[in-house]
Amino acid sequence: MADKSCIKRLQKEYRALCKEPVSHIVARPSPSDILEWHYVLEGSEGTPFAGGFYHGKIKFPPEYPYKPPGISMITPNGRFMTQKKICLSMSDFHPESWNPMWSVSSILTGLLSFMMDNSPTTGSVNTTAAEKERLAKASLAFNCKNPTFRKLFPEYVEKYNEQHQSEQLVAEQASSRPSEEGKARHIMEKIKSREEENINKAAADREDMKRNRKQSFPTWMMLLLFSIFGVLMALPLLQP
Repeated sequence: MADKSCIKRLQKEYRALCKEPVSHIVARPSPSDILEWHYVLEGSEGTPFAGGFYHGKIKFPPEYPYKPPGISMITPNGRFMTQKKICLSMSDFHPESWNPMWSVSSILTGLLSFMMDNSPTTGSVNTTAAEKERLAKASLAFNCKNPTFRKLFPEYVEKYNEQHQSEQLVAEQASSRPSEEGKARHIMEKIKSREEENINKAAADREDMKRNRKQSFPTWMMLLLFSIFGVLMALPLLQP
């Protein structure tokens, strides 16, 4: 059972976070247990974590703020093991260095900063930048499968749904583009075929006209020949 001072302190910290949110950090207590908080760290730009959303948990002792909390991460991230306590100077790994003046916001700010670093610690893992980038892209989809995440962070669920719909739209447009291109290509081929038919027909017509000209004998020439022939035939009869 948490002390009254512990509950009052955590309630005060939650109000402060709501009033003055910390950049790249969202944290909320569990509705059924104020000693259990869930957080989301947003990956910083210019790092392999950019675009990632990392869900984790803080478990406060009933004696908080006089004793430090335990911190773990749920989302696969390539920096820390999942579902394992992370060793930080602000965590229950080092009660000797704990300062009661530290708060949820200072704890998570320190965690986010340490996450961007490569220093080894208990609970850390060593992965490539490419693996971290892959996990960052998959993080939101992974988180949205978690009922607790969906309940505590509906704004991120909405963000995921919008991204998913956008990706589906792009995929549908990409799949429809080849068929549209095929239709356009088919129409162009038909137009080209008709043009070739018209050209061939015009050429054939010209050949027919030339042939007809060669084959036809002018009427006036026929009359002239008949006249000359008649004159020639009449010449003997005209001689005395």
